[in-house]
Amino acid sequence: MSIGAVPDRSNRTKRVAVVYGTLAGVGGLGHSAAAGIAAAAYSEAEKTFAFGPGAALPWSLPGGLPAVIWEKSPEVIPAWVTRYTWLRCRPGRASFLRDRRLGQWAAQQVARSRPSACYLFTQVALETLRWCRQEGAASVLDNPNGHIRNFKEVLEREARTWFGKKYHGHPTQEMVERVEEEYRLVDRIRVYSAWGKASMLEYGVPEDKVHILRQTVNLERFRPAAVHPPAEGPLRICYVGSLDLRKGFVYLLRAIRALGANRVKLRIVGATGDRDCAKLLARERAGLDVEATPGESLPVYQQSELLAIPTLEDGLPFVLVEGLACGLPVIVTDQAGAAECVRPGESGWVIPAGNAEALAAALEQACERRKDLGAMGEQARSDVERYAGQAQLEQLSDWFASNERMEHNA
Repeated sequence: MSIGAVPDRSNRTKRVAVVYGTLAGVGGLGHSAAAGIAAAAYSEAEKTFAFGPGAALPWSLPGGLPAVIWEKSPEVIPAWVTRYTWLRCRPGRASFLRDRRLGQWAAQQVARSRPSACYLFTQVALETLRWCRQEGAASVLDNPNGHIRNFKEVLEREARTWFGKKYHGHPTQEMVERVEEEYRLVDRIRVYSAWGKASMLEYGVPEDKVHILRQTVNLERFRPAAVHPPAEGPLRICYVGSLDLRKGFVYLLRAIRALGANRVKLRIVGATGDRDCAKLLARERAGLDVEATPGESLPVYQQSELLAIPTLEDGLPFVLVEGLACGLPVIVTDQAGAAECVRPGESGWVIPAGNAEALAAALEQACERRKDLGAMGEQARSDVERYAGQAQLEQLSDWFASNERMEHNA
């Protein structure tokens, strides 16, 4: 079935529900929410309900906004509470409270709509999963990262390294316990890469629960610029994503400094997640040619020659498939599913995570092979066309439909 076509709903009586915690269509997690909602809408269902913060328009996927019954969540924690109360110093606790309250609200709506299957996003899924167990509804959990314990351990280590203090951000121990209960209760877990699956298995999740389905991307919107930027002056590199410790941005800045500040121009599209990271960014960018602003990523991709993704933990970053689709060679680490999408030396470089020296060496090679970067980007675009476009969204929809049909494991 083609995504965007009106499904044949004759003789279909099933209802499905999607519970998500991020504005659909905004950022990596928002794109994952959009893809999950679209997949559910085009699966074998009479009605599809979407319970969460709503959708951004225009819709980011091919086919336009799917036929979904949107139920927008209330503001579970007012902005002033996290800005002016003690929660501003405990962002991890604030995230836990927000996700738990959204999950509680969503479970009430799910119970009222009584779906036969649910597509749920981790952190906001627990209460609905308890309902699924009680009522015999099939369930799928979308987990875009590695295991929640690995997520926490990486951030705790980096906080000690760069801030010399205990980590108070997301995820808290409460959130770890919440998500691990989601893992136990759900029927199937979607991860985005073999790396993501290995992370889940390492911490004890049964292998038969975990299924790999990669990211999707709108290949019509994200495409190379009509005219490539000239290969002259400082090498133009971009970094797209949040500036938090897990993303490894500090190692990129250290690598650029080691290479030589005048050899690279870095464009950052993203925002710092907390005051400590903002101070770290300000300190490490001093003397470097760095432009950092929130905003639209597409023009930055199209004006760059290379994309750097120095992440320390990630299932398969959405920015990777965006950048590949825009014809950019990439530098990625071995602690993310991104490494599975790169041909070393042909469409990019794979380096050890958290290693500024290795990252500087890859940048040096990119400078030496600057005239080859255009051809490497063409290879990147060709590769991503084979797995991350409309066909991947259809595969996700078909996979979810097969989960709808399976008998619930009580």
